Amino acid sequence: MTIDEILKLIDIGSYAMPVFQRGYVWNREQVRKLMNSLYKGYPIGQLLVWNTSTDPTLSRGNGELTPGNVNLILDGQQRITTLYGIIKGIPPKFFDGNANSFTNLYFHIDEEIFEFYQAAKMKNDKAWISVTELMQQNASVFMQNKIQEDPQNMDFWIGHLAVLVKLNQIKEIDIHIQTVAGEDKTIDVVVEIFNNVNSGGTKLSKGDLTLAKICSEWPEAREEIKSVLDDFHRAGYDFTTEWFLRAITVYLTGQPYYNAMSQMPIETIKNAIPETKKRIGTCLDHIASRLGLNHGRVLGNVFAVITMLGYLKSQNWKLANSKEWDKLLYWYVHAFLWGRYASSTESALAQDLKLISDGKGTDGLITMLKQSRGNLTIRQEDFWGWSTGARFYPLLYLLTRMNRSRDWGSNLELNCCLLGNNSSLEVHHIFPKDLLYKAGKSKAVVNSLANYAFLTKDTNIEISNQKPEEYFPHYIAKCPGAMESHWIPMDSNLWKIEHYEDFLKERRKLLATAANTILDSLYSGEIAETVIDCCAMRNYISITEATDEIERLCLWMKKRGLNEGVPNHELIDESGNVIGILDLAWPQGIQNGLSERIAILLNETADVQATVSKYGYRYYTSIEEFKEYITSTFA
Repeated sequence: MTIDEILKLIDIGSYAMPVFQRGYVWNREQVRKLMNSLYKGYPIGQLLVWNTSTDPTLSRGNGELTPGNVNLILDGQQRITTLYGIIKGIPPKFFDGNANSFTNLYFHIDEEIFEFYQAAKMKNDKAWISVTELMQQNASVFMQNKIQEDPQNMDFWIGHLAVLVKLNQIKEIDIHIQTVAGEDKTIDVVVEIFNNVNSGGTKLSKGDLTLAKICSEWPEAREEIKSVLDDFHRAGYDFTTEWFLRAITVYLTGQPYYNAMSQMPIETIKNAIPETKKRIGTCLDHIASRLGLNHGRVLGNVFAVITMLGYLKSQNWKLANSKEWDKLLYWYVHAFLWGRYASSTESALAQDLKLISDGKGTDGLITMLKQSRGNLTIRQEDFWGWSTGARFYPLLYLLTRMNRSRDWGSNLELNCCLLGNNSSLEVHHIFPKDLLYKAGKSKAVVNSLANYAFLTKDTNIEISNQKPEEYFPHYIAKCPGAMESHWIPMDSNLWKIEHYEDFLKERRKLLATAANTILDSLYSGEIAETVIDCCAMRNYISITEATDEIERLCLWMKKRGLNEGVPNHELIDESGNVIGILDLAWPQGIQNGLSERIAILLNETADVQATVSKYGYRYYTSIEEFKEYITSTFA
């Protein structure tokens, strides 16, 4: 089938151009290389499409269609999106990306090269022509128009007619299309076929394909879902499209598998979106008000929220009392502490939702955790984790809020509304980082969770780089009991740098005891009924020197239209264990699935670097070096 025929089929809706979750990710250099290959007659590969049934009552596009069928372009969407944008002059339906990547492509008809428009270079050189302008006409009409505009150069344009024809004939190039069709070609099967065929390139997920099928019948679906995710973002939660699709699936079916949802009428899915948003909001409200975990950085594990959704569905969306909620929240905390969904997410969700459908309830969910863990008692060793990316970081946050820990300088309870300019909360290193690094401590030891406390910005600034042995006595006298509310050991011998590891060991004991007490009271339903203010701490965001650097880098990437990356990304081994925390990572590449894994490692040891490299990451130990790589590769 020719390129021109494919684009016409896209216009009438017989072929759908899904952008999936990754959107359009090509840069100008990739666009230029594609056009150069086509012009020179080089092969650019085949297309893989999935012929799938749709609602026969729906009409798509402006032409007559075979009722109830659409061809979804699976492999080749970046190439076809590029060609559509250049030839049609506008992006296709469902486009999500930077249209500048294919806008204003020009061709020099003497040198026969492609470049993007540069006024200083091209304005007064008639040999530079707009590729889109030519494609929207044909070579003869284009030449005649140029002669009318510039009759003195008629010979020039006539002399280049063959080049114009060759360029325009790109539209007539045949592309082989391989079609996957048949009732047995479910979403699971099609994804497997695609990923086997495309083993060296972009991976397609089941969520990608589900969204593509929905959009083929309801083009506005992507924007509807994006609007919901934007609302969650404004509330402090960053969820992905695929995660929300999974939540819709569970809302509709009680199961995590997309196949069932893909067969449902579009009206059912339309109605499910606001309802799913509402039910997720109910879960988040309880997590925030009872546990104090009120924004995305401390949510723990987002897939546990989906299981909660499944449990609520089994109870007709209403739990009997607060004790039932507390037991579910007890399970929720342990689910993220022990990495219930860290690997084989869909299988783990299926197991847990099956327990729910079998009537096993929260007791069944808790038993499942115990079977994999042995018991759910928290030990001091469990607080060995480090950085704000550690699984136990949300637990430290939870303990601070549920214990009504107080600020050391102001004596304010840290679950109260904090409205002053400098009263938003920050992560405080109890033993200052600079002093510990000077004492030769490693990054992991310096950023141990047991060295973290949450304080107001005012108090954090006031303490600055003072030694604990210097500033502890002042705040103990100023606000009696405030430091103890953060489980700070009161043995003054432990406040010295040379006894730092002993301090950590003692505080871990205190934290483990407090955690078990609070979680056991949740399980038994004996915890106080006091509700934590859930809107007060939206600015309760961890801030450290390292994360400041990382946040600035994320913003730098965003301004360039690139993937911001995942801060504090957990590196998981084959057994689902956390073996490292990466300061910033792109586990699917800067261009999802199209480039290698990348990580930023600041102040890490050679052993950590070797481990990260073993798991297929290209890493940078300097932000400036990383920026140079980005500038040279994705300019």
